[in-house]
Amino acid sequence: MKLLAIWAVLAVGAVFEVAAYVAKQHTVSPWRDDPYDVVVSFALPAVPMLALALVLRLPAWRAPGGPDRARQTARAAGALLAVVWLTVGTAWSAVAVRAPVPAPFVAGLAGISVLSLGGTVAWFVTRPPRGAGRGWRHDWLGDLPLVNRWFPGLAGRVRAHATGVFAALSLLAAAGLIGAQAVGERWTDPLLIGWAFLVEATSMFAFCVVANAVAGFVARPERSRAARVTEAAVLAGTAGLVLMTAFRDPLWTAVTGAPVAAVPTLVALTAGAGLAAAAIAAAVLLSRTAA
Repeated sequence: MKLLAIWAVLAVGAVFEVAAYVAKQHTVSPWRDDPYDVVVSFALPAVPMLALALVLRLPAWRAPGGPDRARQTARAAGALLAVVWLTVGTAWSAVAVRAPVPAPFVAGLAGISVLSLGGTVAWFVTRPPRGAGRGWRHDWLGDLPLVNRWFPGLAGRVRAHATGVFAALSLLAAAGLIGAQAVGERWTDPLLIGWAFLVEATSMFAFCVVANAVAGFVARPERSRAARVTEAAVLAGTAGLVLMTAFRDPLWTAVTGAPVAAVPTLVALTAGAGLAAAAIAAAVLLSRTAA
């Protein structure tokens, strides 16, 4: 993958981030409400995290491990573009079903779409041949010479405890994001704050695990069956939690005739969906491994 394509993807991410933040803060934005807000809220931290990873890898572009680095970088850039396109597609769906939408929002969305298309074309034509996502000899930790020089052995410890590192980073990110939101929107209900923290933390953890599987940021050691099943159940539970959060009002309205109005109902409905999805995923995986 060529450096020019990486810079093109980074430019897409930077412009998208600014536009998404402005749209989310604007009171007449058609994307402030669910299910659209769930996607935008996920993209806002996900895009800069992937962009930061790409920037940190640029100084080591010509270091040993070129084939691995090219494929991993292309996958990370592709993941960033996928998040952008997911959000752009969601935004266009909001425009299609929620009229009227202010003209500046539509114009901005059209501009982001064109820019994203250009970045995607640049990524597609310069991406390296497909390679296996397993068996890489190099990961992104090995491209941080200053970290490895100042903290010898740190990379090995991170690789050995990658799940714990992902969890700690997710909790830290969720605390900052939800703390700022709670202060900004003057939340006072501890149950609401705790629920929002749960959604954000589990979403960030799922993002870390999936992004790492795609781009190989950290080479994880072989794990036990129990660890793999537990992680898969957490990912499935997160999917159930987030999907129910996004579509809670139309689903609850279809059953009761009114949208969700109470925080305890919100927590029970969304957390229940997440627990059910996690239990089903664990049961299916355990039955397959036992067969």
